[in-house]
Amino acid sequence: MKPVLIVLVVLNVVVLAGQVWPEGAPPFARAVNIAFLVASLLFFLHRLLGTRKP
Repeated sequence: MKPVLIVLVVLNVVVLAGQVWPEGAPPFARAVNIAFLVASLLFFLHRLLGTRKP
């Protein structure tokens, strides 16, 4: 679980940097934004559904 969190934090930093300094955003910033949103959604769904007990 820790490697997933590290990847999400790194992606979050890239997304935040692109929002703070849009002129310095790399050409692949759109792909990073989409990857971050999808990865976050999957992580939260996994945590939400994985902690459910019968």
